[in-house]
Amino acid sequence: MKKILKYLAIFLALLIVVFYLTVYPKLDLISGFSAKSVASGTFIDNRSLEVIESGDNDIPLVDLARNSVHKTEQFALSSVYGIKERKAIYRPGLGATLIDDEFDISQPYQVPRRTIKPNTSIPYPFGAGAPKDSTFANIDYTLLQKTVAQAFDAKGEKNKRTRAVVVLYKGHLVYEQYADGFTKDSRLLGWSMTKSLTGTYFGILQYQGKLNVQQPAPIAAWQNDARKKITLHNLLQMNSGLEWEEQYDKICDATNMLFKARDMPVVQRDKPLVGKPNAHWNYSSGTTNLLSGILRQQFASHQEYLDFWYNSLLDKIGMHSALVEIDMAGNFVGSSYGWATPRDWARFGQLYLQKGWWNGTQIFAEDWAKYVATPTPTSANRYGAQFWLNAGGKFPDVPRDMFYCSGYQGQMIAIFPSHDLVVVRMGLKEDPGFDFNALLSGIVKSIKK
Repeated sequence: MKKILKYLAIFLALLIVVFYLTVYPKLDLISGFSAKSVASGTFIDNRSLEVIESGDNDIPLVDLARNSVHKTEQFALSSVYGIKERKAIYRPGLGATLIDDEFDISQPYQVPRRTIKPNTSIPYPFGAGAPKDSTFANIDYTLLQKTVAQAFDAKGEKNKRTRAVVVLYKGHLVYEQYADGFTKDSRLLGWSMTKSLTGTYFGILQYQGKLNVQQPAPIAAWQNDARKKITLHNLLQMNSGLEWEEQYDKICDATNMLFKARDMPVVQRDKPLVGKPNAHWNYSSGTTNLLSGILRQQFASHQEYLDFWYNSLLDKIGMHSALVEIDMAGNFVGSSYGWATPRDWARFGQLYLQKGWWNGTQIFAEDWAKYVATPTPTSANRYGAQFWLNAGGKFPDVPRDMFYCSGYQGQMIAIFPSHDLVVVRMGLKEDPGFDFNALLSGIVKSIKK
């Protein structure tokens, strides 16, 4: 018996050592991800805790978290095995923010002033009115509906995990489908599709004559070293040469920034050069949040920065459901935390299809759409300027001119200039687990040119 107890004690000691070496360092990130996800899903999209835990949070390790929602006080708490508790607070107009123990929840805060109201006299997608009941003789609707239906799971399955598909053709809503529990009014997280929003603000400011993306990035901390040569263009193309690690199954720069940093732009700002600008493409959420911080510098007040994101773009094109969340320092988390309905995400794609033209107003220069879809020299034709590209044939049966916004777990806005087509897919599984090539190519084939 003594030997058995001895071996059992050794075994338990080994388990504890393994836990503290492998899982414990990740607990801040696990409970942080979970608290943020629960708060956002609850207060932005009115989801139940059960739906969030069985859908958004059923990710290995994240599913270890235990969560509670405090609706009156508008916050969520998450912990793992009762330790490393994290808190995310919700503030109307700002969304959910993951906070630390030093954050003062009683401090006053500003919210965006959204002065542009929905125009119900204009049909969707150009206004808030009902879509026109349009049919096109060159669309094979049977093939279109079959292709979209195949993107969704049969009842009880969790293989494809699509939540929504929206198809716009020639500025008309020609088809949409939603998973059980989701509708055209559901607000869904775009994750890194938010990067494409962030990059667009530079196109808007450049069109307004307020900056030039070919100029060096206006960052005071870089002016005494080689980083002063990094341009806004380099940052937009994620080709800056700055050190960054982005890998979501481990502790890295990206996870530490999203789930621990108070001031997210600073994380990438303070990284050293590991190469020359324009010499090595490296995907970096830190770079996009740095761009958000640079945008903030362009305004005389924090209120102007908050207002600009909505009045110059989101509400201007009718994305009234959209909400971009902030970090503890008040920066928009431009890398990851944009929410909108699938129909509103489709409006953004339509804006690029029309090269910045919207209801009689040019929002950014026509050539900006070409700029974002021009391959970064070192990206193997995969990436442009805060947009992904099919120029290298990632999706072999899809037109090469397609460029797209892409987010974690398979969020996508696909823009097809040659076909006057926009396709939005929202879900919880990404390529290669979800067959984007089949969905996109099937939709394209259903439209006869």
